[in-house]
Amino acid sequence: MMVSALIERELADSLPIRNGVFVAVVGPSGAGKDTLIGYAKARFAGETRLEFVRRVITRPSDTASEDHDTLADAAFAEAEADGAFSLCWDAHGLRYGLPADVDWAVANGHVAVANVSRSVIPALRERYANLAVVEITATPEILAERLAARGRESRGEVLARLARSANVKLTGPDVTSIDNSGDKEIAGERFAEVLRKAMAFSDLSDMI
Repeated sequence: MMVSALIERELADSLPIRNGVFVAVVGPSGAGKDTLIGYAKARFAGETRLEFVRRVITRPSDTASEDHDTLADAAFAEAEADGAFSLCWDAHGLRYGLPADVDWAVANGHVAVANVSRSVIPALRERYANLAVVEITATPEILAERLAARGRESRGEVLARLARSANVKLTGPDVTSIDNSGDKEIAGERFAEVLRKAMAFSDLSDMI
């Protein structure tokens, strides 16, 4: 879906954006956020009310994990200045962005699902009237095992990442925590239930 920059700016000027629901999938690296998002994509194949957001990252796409769009640092900054993103953030030396047409999807009663940083939850709560935060967790042992298997970081970097994650706590009535330490089908079905509720809420919003 493509929306003109003018329409995107008009939506941004009328915050918070209503009608639909933004589902923010958060959690430490290694918790399996992309795995559960992939499970939901397959589970709800053909469901037009769901929009699984493709992120833009200043890192080459890794086909072993998330399939995302890639921009170099300079191109990302230019796109941000042109209003190409609904939300941007920095993490782990990279820049992340969600396309601006996410706002259009939510404003039109859709459920937008995106993997985001826990640091942007306050900004999301201001931007979208209906926010569902899904926190994916796993035991420290599972997290360490999965991070080591990715081979992106040294042992020291993995331990530092785990320590930072342990200090982040999310609270609020819009937060649902899902433990993904075991079979992905168990956590996947819990995630699917959150998405069903979000779609039902969007349907009711359209009737008001």
